[in-house]
Amino acid sequence: MKIASVEVSVLRVALDNPYTAAGRTVDANWHVLAEVVTTDGVRGFGYIVALREMFVRAVASATYELGRSVVGMSVLEAEAAWQRMAKAGDWVGPGGLLNYAICPIDIAIWDAAGKSIGQPVSKLLGGFRDRLPAYASDGFWYSLSLDELAASARKAYAQGFRAMKLRVGHERHPAGEVARVQAVRDAVGPDVAIMVDATETWTLDKAIRTGRALVESGISWLEDPIVHTDNDGMGRITAALDTLVATGEHLYDIDAYRRLLEARGCGIALIDLGRIGGVTPWRHVASLAHGFGALVGGHVLPEIHIHLLTAVPNANIVEYVPRSARLLKAMPAMDGSDMVVPPGAGFGLELDRDAVRQFTVTN
Repeated sequence: MKIASVEVSVLRVALDNPYTAAGRTVDANWHVLAEVVTTDGVRGFGYIVALREMFVRAVASATYELGRSVVGMSVLEAEAAWQRMAKAGDWVGPGGLLNYAICPIDIAIWDAAGKSIGQPVSKLLGGFRDRLPAYASDGFWYSLSLDELAASARKAYAQGFRAMKLRVGHERHPAGEVARVQAVRDAVGPDVAIMVDATETWTLDKAIRTGRALVESGISWLEDPIVHTDNDGMGRITAALDTLVATGEHLYDIDAYRRLLEARGCGIALIDLGRIGGVTPWRHVASLAHGFGALVGGHVLPEIHIHLLTAVPNANIVEYVPRSARLLKAMPAMDGSDMVVPPGAGFGLELDRDAVRQFTVTN
């Protein structure tokens, strides 16, 4: 079960319907894919997803170099492998590009470990449950009109989702943001949870003022209302609003989460696999949040996060953004509004080799 080689490739998956997110046009999902091959012939894979091309090849190059450092290690020693890669790249770390470069290999090692012993990763991490509710997060961008938002909501409802998250933060007055929530509410009825993500667009005062209006409209959580570096401001928002406040997806290390949690800056700590550096540090942040009485959520990559979130007691819902679905034979199954842990070993996922060849970037 030792690592014999690590293969790395860059993939570009063009979108049929480009959209605007965080002020940028998104026309493709870029991937850095790593495959860990063991001496027993087991192949584990992992990837990160980026919404723009810049630095993707730089990350892939770093991933390739880091892969050489773990050859000969056991896939059952993910913590040791992560620390070796972090040490090898510490002159450009911690965090930043280094964490992104480690992440695909770390996920691939966990996948190979599960496949080597015939167990899902969720069981290796604790196995707290086998399913979790999921919320629709794709197709609710702030560039959409109210009618388009309503259409997206009806589509998600028909697919079985009973929770949805829309982007806000670009209306001049609170009433404009409330109107976006109301458009979704009118489309799907009273029994659907509606979350909002302000993508760090507000000042502190505007976040509290608009947040209160949105709470009155019945939202279930408010995400990223202000810049993520303002822990004290996040603490003030959390204290002022009678709803869950979610943030954290822009943080790169456990100490940053410690400072956020000490400031009581969130009720839900969101963890991005790329920024935190993979499954291995993800579980440390989840435990830290549990100690502070906070919930945890993942950021995108639902096919990986279903294993992580179902393994811990302080998770509540999965963000469903299937940016890598075209690379896989199948996404994890949905049972009504719940996503179910795939029954197979590792992450229970299978690459579509034809799709991988089609989308691989060769220059």
